[in-house]
Amino acid sequence: MADRQPIALIIDDEPDICNLISMTLQRMNMRSDIAMSVAEALRQLEQKRYDFCLTDMKLPDGTGLEVVEHIQDLPADSALPVAVITAHGNMDTAIAALKLGAFDFVSKPVNLERLRNLVQLALRLNEARYVEQQEFPALLQGQSPAIQELRKQIEKVARSDAPVLIFGETGSGKELAARCIHQHGPRAQEPFIPVYCASIAPERLEEILFGNESEAGLIHSAHGGSLFLDEVASLPPDIQVKLLRVIQEKRLTSQINDSRTDLDIRILSASNKPLANEVREGRFRSDLYYCINVIELHAPPLRKRLEDIPLLVRDILRRIPAKKNGAAPKAAPDAISALQVYQLPGNLRELENILERAVTLCERNTLHAADLLIPATQPATSSTLQESSGYSNNSELEQPAMTALPIPKQAIYPGQFAHSDYSSLDDFLQTVEREAIENTLNETDWNRTAAAEKLGISFRSLRYRLKKLGLENE
Repeated sequence: MADRQPIALIIDDEPDICNLISMTLQRMNMRSDIAMSVAEALRQLEQKRYDFCLTDMKLPDGTGLEVVEHIQDLPADSALPVAVITAHGNMDTAIAALKLGAFDFVSKPVNLERLRNLVQLALRLNEARYVEQQEFPALLQGQSPAIQELRKQIEKVARSDAPVLIFGETGSGKELAARCIHQHGPRAQEPFIPVYCASIAPERLEEILFGNESEAGLIHSAHGGSLFLDEVASLPPDIQVKLLRVIQEKRLTSQINDSRTDLDIRILSASNKPLANEVREGRFRSDLYYCINVIELHAPPLRKRLEDIPLLVRDILRRIPAKKNGAAPKAAPDAISALQVYQLPGNLRELENILERAVTLCERNTLHAADLLIPATQPATSSTLQESSGYSNNSELEQPAMTALPIPKQAIYPGQFAHSDYSSLDDFLQTVEREAIENTLNETDWNRTAAAEKLGISFRSLRYRLKKLGLENE
């Protein structure tokens, strides 16, 4: 399979363009077939398996969009990347093709360097290992329908090269989702360049993005990879104009000598406010909005992921350095219940903050509800956030006094096994065993002889269990 020569289907009714593209592909060690109509293209797609398809938009008996739709309807084992050839500057047509499933576009007259980059990317998109060998980070794991849907969407859009806009509340993991899209896709070995638009002074942002006479900007640094624009709604109007031009032309103008270089990047953006509202109110350009919002994803807030909190807590605590005796901190069932009742309006960022503070202040390795110091009163907007849009920026909310939250008695039963909390029965039993041993060691001030006696096991047995659970401090 590795020695098989890739083959492309070129669909265009202009012989000169077909010959130009065929010769370019031949120099890249690719074979090509030519179709000059939609009907001929569909017939060839039925008869042969191709690695890549490039179609013109205007054909004698239809449009390239029909070809894109047909390819998207093929079975998964017959799917192939498809790109479109558009008239120069016709972004509306290009965006329509991307929304239907085309992974990219090239404008007439065809730029050969741009074409070569596009074909190389298409061939990498065909390699299933980019999806199959990647794992999602722990903070995007879980069994809640909301996070399962996000993972499914990430895997799907990673196979495309279309711009993606990720909506979500502050702290919900938008950058994490963007990184996953990059890491699961064919650009994984290339740079992922984040730009935190809201935290950069407007007068500095242009220079940081586009560069100056002595230094290239972040857009140039992302060449070959992905550019992530966090809180893209905060871009000033003049920057929006320049960014739009770069995206449309796929070229960057040098600040040194006005020369223009081809640019090969994927645009990923994020916003904690609905950009459609910003467009309606005149704060965000509609043409830029349609360019970056080809595919739209939603990062769910934690109140939509309450069943995932035990797994999230366990992962975060494993990454917080242990304070004493080498034992990783743990969360008791009442602490988990407190976090689920509170619903965490600050999402993943607030959850990490609460746990890190608790580990720092708590004298024990096992955290209980009283150690979390979470607000007793639910912040006013956490239950009344704009569910129609799904997102709100809570960064300016006034936080109430910190105190322990009362926990419903029925939520404190510690002997429950749930697949959303534990990966297996062995994992559950080890957690129970670890907590019992930790509690006893804390009670005996880590006197192992006294702890073994209190647990009713031999000192040798306790040593073995400490080693097995990773609690032994040698």
